[in-house]
Amino acid sequence: MAAALAAEWLKLRSVRSTWVTVAVVGVVVLVTALATWNGVNAWENATTAEGRLRWETARPMERITFPFTQFCVGVLGVLAFTSEYGTGMIRSTFAAVPRRGTVLTAKVGAVGGATFVTGLAGVTAMHLTGRWIVGDRPFDAYADPVAEAVGPLLAMGLSVAVVALVGMGVGAVLRSTAGTLVTLAVLVFVLPTIAGFLPDPWNERIGAVLPAQLSAQVAGSTDPVLPPLVALTVLAGYAATALGAAAVAISRRDP
Repeated sequence: MAAALAAEWLKLRSVRSTWVTVAVVGVVVLVTALATWNGVNAWENATTAEGRLRWETARPMERITFPFTQFCVGVLGVLAFTSEYGTGMIRSTFAAVPRRGTVLTAKVGAVGGATFVTGLAGVTAMHLTGRWIVGDRPFDAYADPVAEAVGPLLAMGLSVAVVALVGMGVGAVLRSTAGTLVTLAVLVFVLPTIAGFLPDPWNERIGAVLPAQLSAQVAGSTDPVLPPLVALTVLAGYAATALGAAAVAISRRDP
């Protein structure tokens, strides 16, 4: 197992897509910072108390751009299998490690660890940059001490890793990069949008079980629909379902 994990880690850090993903996350951090600066500028130029209150009570920008972080980092998970199927390298992988469950476990370890760290670094950079831009202005999103943000940021990093593992599992089943990216986009962008148009209380109930909102509930957000443990279970269920399907697919089909 150690050798298989080392091999998967070597693949991950040797391919260009890994570093492109890191660069794209950096772009998301920059865009989030610019959006926060724009909000501060709008707050300072507001001419009414209502105008200022709108920005003072707004969600932090890292929450608004979070689905983009999930999707961008999730691409790493997608490519873990689809790129190897596309190039035929998967045959060499299975020849070197005949036990396909071991290959899947090694990929889970490498991709899960890398995407958790990348996602956590990205959202932490967004949060700290947002605090620096807001300064001492009375924005509710940054009113609590930095220590209070540790839990939510860890939960966001975990959610990013789960989305990547879902992408990896779906990629192993579909063997298509394009098809898997579309599936991931539906999960991260389309379903939350559809849920937002549903009537009360279904908009909140359905939205609460989607990956973008689960991280806040895992961290114990104010007035959550799901308790933290239930939210964590649902989040883990996404990864378990996708990886279970992947285990069946790679064990029953030839590469």
